[in-house]
Amino acid sequence: MEGVMRFGKKGKLSPRYMGPYQILKRVGKVAYELELPNELASVHSVFHVFMLKKCIGDLVSILPLECLGVDQSLSYEAVPVEIFDRQV
Repeated sequence: MEGVMRFGKKGKLSPRYMGPYQILKRVGKVAYELELPNELASVHSVFHVFMLKKCIGDLVSILPLECLGVDQSLSYEAVPVEIFDRQV
């Protein structure tokens, strides 16, 4: 499509939604202005309501990356906790 900015990959593997982002203000009856990060400076910050999706997040279930042992390349080392069964 001409004039459409894609985020990351093309086709089926492209992300459906990005965010969550903070809503700054309501513009008109069906549009909202979002607080976008600096990486998305080339994207217009006003979106129609049908392009937005409600973010229902439980703050208790969000874990910081520091306690998970994730390194800079976003990978981690899997360590087994317990062996349940073994073959003889």
